[in-house]
Amino acid sequence: MPHLEISDLITAVDPRDGRRLPVRRDEVVRQLRENGDERAARVVAGMPADPDGALDPHAVDRLLVSVHTELQRLSEELRIGTRLVHLLRPLFTAIRAAGDRPGPYRLVDIGCGLGYLARWLAATGALGPDVEIVGVDLNAALVGEADRLARAEGLDCRFVHGNAFELPEAATVYVSTGVLHHFGAAALGEFFRAQAASPALAFCHYDIAATRLAPIGAWVFHRARMRHPLGRHDGVVSALRAHPDEVLLRAAAVPGMRALMYEPRGLSNPFCTTLRPVLGVRPGLEEPLRQALGRRARRLVGPEHLGEAAR
Repeated sequence: MPHLEISDLITAVDPRDGRRLPVRRDEVVRQLRENGDERAARVVAGMPADPDGALDPHAVDRLLVSVHTELQRLSEELRIGTRLVHLLRPLFTAIRAAGDRPGPYRLVDIGCGLGYLARWLAATGALGPDVEIVGVDLNAALVGEADRLARAEGLDCRFVHGNAFELPEAATVYVSTGVLHHFGAAALGEFFRAQAASPALAFCHYDIAATRLAPIGAWVFHRARMRHPLGRHDGVVSALRAHPDEVLLRAAAVPGMRALMYEPRGLSNPFCTTLRPVLGVRPGLEEPLRQALGRRARRLVGPEHLGEAAR
């Protein structure tokens, strides 16, 4: 049976216009029970609903903002911003060196949630003044809170409610953290093809490393840091849903992009690696990226070398 996250089931939007759709509580409970997850079903059964049985959207939004606020603390502890800059700074160095597209550049964070990554990048200026930071999410409540936090912090970044691939301005680089496991293996290819079909020069998506230790580590982290049962439940399920390196690289190998994995399972310490990225770069960018990485380029492998790295 597939692993289901509560947060994926308690909200729904119209894919055409992003309009919020009602979600029936009993339908979500039924899905979870049929999937054998009685604990998750009890969590949803205790959520408020209107007289027609639809989950209260305001209560759902408050809960999701609360859970994502706790997730931000995890991001801080795991130094998510520093990890991304470890690759994004050389990536933008390579883009500038290639000279195919002069700045300014635009980084778009897909599924930004409360915008922790975008706000961290804006606060540190780690990518340089010629990189605009934009966060995009389908959840209007999370985008609204991200925008409020950015304004309160006086940060030069912005947040958009909608589809990241339908923005009026083209992205130079797409990024995400903890988004890929929400897609089934079949949908991953469509996700990467949409980025390859755009004017973007690269993508860099960090997600949970699919190791045997990941679910245990997720349980420990979320038990210690998350107060609401939804956050604790979904944190462990996220680790169980993580895609193996081979699946991600095959999906990312779409026409027009060179798929690469940084620190795949065979080159990393399973006790220390919680997240690792899959990248896609336009063919002419691979060599400038390797030059910008220097000695760290040894950790960057393509699909043809993945088997060697695992040995």
